Amino acid sequence: MYIGIDIGGTKIAYGLFDRNKTLIHTFRSPTDRKLKAKSFFDKLLHDMEEFLKGCGYRIENINGIGIGLPSFLDYKKGWIIKTGSLPELHDFPVRDYLMEKLGQGIALSIDNDGNAAALAEIRRGAGREFEHMVYCLISTGIGSSIIIDRKLFRGSYGWAGESGHMIADVGCRDEILCGCENRGCFNSYASGKMAAMRAKRVIQAGEKSILPELAGSVENISMEHIFKAADMQDPVAVRVKEQMLEYLAVWLYNMYEMLNINCFVFNGGMIQAQEQMLEQLKEKFNELNKDSYPVCFLKSKLGDKSGIYGAMELLF
Repeated sequence: MYIGIDIGGTKIAYGLFDRNKTLIHTFRSPTDRKLKAKSFFDKLLHDMEEFLKGCGYRIENINGIGIGLPSFLDYKKGWIIKTGSLPELHDFPVRDYLMEKLGQGIALSIDNDGNAAALAEIRRGAGREFEHMVYCLISTGIGSSIIIDRKLFRGSYGWAGESGHMIADVGCRDEILCGCENRGCFNSYASGKMAAMRAKRVIQAGEKSILPELAGSVENISMEHIFKAADMQDPVAVRVKEQMLEYLAVWLYNMYEMLNINCFVFNGGMIQAQEQMLEQLKEKFNELNKDSYPVCFLKSKLGDKSGIYGAMELLF
């Protein structure tokens, strides 16, 4: 049997698969952002064993564990360099640490969570009919993973596709500092977390908005409230949403121009929550794209399970 683990900034999802790679059980636990790396992965292993016990199995039944991490990884070394959404996970030899804890009897594969999900979509999901694909996550953060000839392209060190941290604006010294330790990257303008932060900033500076009323307080404002307020033509929400869509369209167009890949598969909380978002993105993308060759914008077929499917597929 196999386990796929999808580690995110707010939750960790576990999937148990049988010998035919069929998903048979799932489990979720909240992510403890305060834990240092060793304690974080000790808890991960403890929760995994409790999950197995609840399913009637033991660690001895497991042949392999695949893990997707929201991190810059040196793939060959199995080393976490840094993690924007989990700042305590940095400069850590995650593969060696887990192998020491697990012993040599279990196969272990670790990669970026977007890479894992991309692998799931090209093998099992929306990208099955394509040779090349860019997987795009639009959620708390934004990022991409690249499939060429149906294989992951990782680059020289392992973090190819961290396009959310490409710089979009060089003249932004007073802007929000992203977890990548730069200001003005696409993530700092177009991710759910940062867009909500921008809305809070302008409201705290005195602009009128219905957002605090919808959310209960300024501190509680999320993208869910921003989308709802934008539908009600709230000026702050409309401006924040429009800015986010503009930066996302430029981000996608830049990747298309660089890679000339015609299949984009989208996933993430904002894509799943907003039915019209893909259509709006495609419209803005088409305003930038001056050629007539078809470019497919597809929604993930695996949804919030793409991470655990992909983590398991890393083993193969």
